[in-house]
Amino acid sequence: MSSLDKYEKIVRLAKRVGIFWPSYEIYGGVSGFLDFGPIGSQLKRKIENRWREFFVKRFGLLEIDTPVASIGKVFEASGHLEHFTDKMASCERCGRKWRADHVAAEQTGECVDELGLAELEEFIRRRDVRCPECGGELGQLGLFNLMFETKIGPYAERRDFFRPETAQAMFTNFRRLYELARKKLPFGAAQIGRCLRNEISPRQGPIRLREFTIMEFEFFLDPEELSCPYLPEVEDDTLPLLPAAEKSKGRHEVIDVSVREALDKGYIMTEWQGFFMGISKRFVEGLGIPVEKQRFDEKMPWERAHYAAQTYDHEVWCERWGWIEMAGISYRTDYDLKHHMEVSGTDLRVTKGNRRFIPHVVEPSYGADRLLYAALEYAYTERDGRIILKLPREIAPVQVAVFPLVAKDGLPEKAIEVYEMLRDEGFDAYCDESGSIGKRYARADEIGVPIAITVDYQTLADDSVTLRDRDSWKQVRNKIPALPAVLRDFFAGKVNFDSLG
Repeated sequence: MSSLDKYEKIVRLAKRVGIFWPSYEIYGGVSGFLDFGPIGSQLKRKIENRWREFFVKRFGLLEIDTPVASIGKVFEASGHLEHFTDKMASCERCGRKWRADHVAAEQTGECVDELGLAELEEFIRRRDVRCPECGGELGQLGLFNLMFETKIGPYAERRDFFRPETAQAMFTNFRRLYELARKKLPFGAAQIGRCLRNEISPRQGPIRLREFTIMEFEFFLDPEELSCPYLPEVEDDTLPLLPAAEKSKGRHEVIDVSVREALDKGYIMTEWQGFFMGISKRFVEGLGIPVEKQRFDEKMPWERAHYAAQTYDHEVWCERWGWIEMAGISYRTDYDLKHHMEVSGTDLRVTKGNRRFIPHVVEPSYGADRLLYAALEYAYTERDGRIILKLPREIAPVQVAVFPLVAKDGLPEKAIEVYEMLRDEGFDAYCDESGSIGKRYARADEIGVPIAITVDYQTLADDSVTLRDRDSWKQVRNKIPALPAVLRDFFAGKVNFDSLG
């Protein structure tokens, strides 16, 4: 039996089959950057499109696409210039730089999130926390701003930045978006885009990257009308919560409460937050991650981002890393719009009857790269020494593989004909005649192809083909002309595999 843990197995598989690998490999790689190969790129797009279906399309969110580079005034207003920092320590011996709180927590097993800079430095001295690389002493701590600084054009006197989140563009574009929403609240603005954070020492593969993709939306609300008309849909759903109020009493066990109960007890501030948390649990479950491996951890006051009145991290259990944040559902109140209004001088208030006010915001924000890794971890299985990637059919990078039984007697030509028909019908498919049929099945299983179609000698006689199920290895037969309709129902989740015959 292999001594590799699941993370190492996934990384090996990912490099071999084209999911992801380190960027700039021929130059030794750079920590915190990944390249996504053909399979990984397609999987990521499927997850992004699934997110669009769950949130953007269903709630009529206004999706925008804005620049990664931004003028510094934006982050002066948002508070990122002042607050978006981590505590950094340098090794006195080798010069390596580390995120001080992470190293301290890893070596002592204690939570140090609440400690200020001076307190953390004293803790490191007292507990003899050392450089993870060479064991040298860690020097004086300092604050490190995580934003990548750049220059837009030749104006060296101005500080510009690459965005660490997509949210600010939705705030700076609020007036235009409000007009497009017919000046009605509530409404939401969404964006999927690249972001950059200059992490001090990323060491967790896809979990902590310096460049990554965020899927987030800002839901703008009247602060006097925070009720959610959709709440009945999820109010009886159970949420596994770690509320800050309970943690402050020393209780760190998950409590299972309904969305309604969580709101009634004050664990969740607004109905819209509770609603989106219920929907978020369903969305993540749809990526193949069991409910029992999810939880919502409320950030303590010293852990929360500067803009948030309340944040619940939607976390998933990963074998190597433990509980990892996949999303954050935050109540940002009017923080962002108010500060952009002050710095820009632009009135961002709305009028409703005799009232003029700044809207409040609930923000669900998802890390696409982390969700991709979590989906891989829960899909990864082994059977008879073979790897099977049991991804949900809705996000499978390739839906159908078409194989000729053997590479002769007209079977390859017929297989290409079937493949081209399925491709033209809109399916993500490929055709492969290299190697034995067993090896081709194995290659398809490794990249998570739900259905393999085999063209054999019977096909030439009656125009039927074999359909093989990735997860059970069962087989059924059907006629070629029937394939588009039955496969479309299968990938829409309307029928199971046995109905394809």
